[in-house]
Amino acid sequence: MRIAIPTHSGGLDDLICEHFGRAPTFTIYDTETGEVEVIENRTEHFGGFGRPPELLKSLGVDVVICCGMGVKAIALFKSYGIGVYVAPNGMRVRDAIERFLNGMLVEADESFGCRH
Repeated sequence: MRIAIPTHSGGLDDLICEHFGRAPTFTIYDTETGEVEVIENRTEHFGGFGRPPELLKSLGVDVVICCGMGVKAIALFKSYGIGVYVAPNGMRVRDAIERFLNGMLVEADESFGCRH
């Protein structure tokens, strides 16, 4: 399983970026290999093309963990079969992954909306 988390500079010790679409990077953790990738956000928010859900889908992401996200992005992720889970503000990436793997995070739906 590949888990993506919006981050400021990337890595397991980084804090989750509270503004999902405008996160400078996405940290991707592979639960099978333990590999960590840091991907720059080069979507339309940063002068590039496409939206973050499209980028993460192209990278084979299965789950996104965030602190806040707009309802359109949640719906787009859901349409791609990618789960969206909510972590508390101020949490480190490694702690959010651990909580997710232990079933301690709630899945977001369209009523969740933007909480940042």
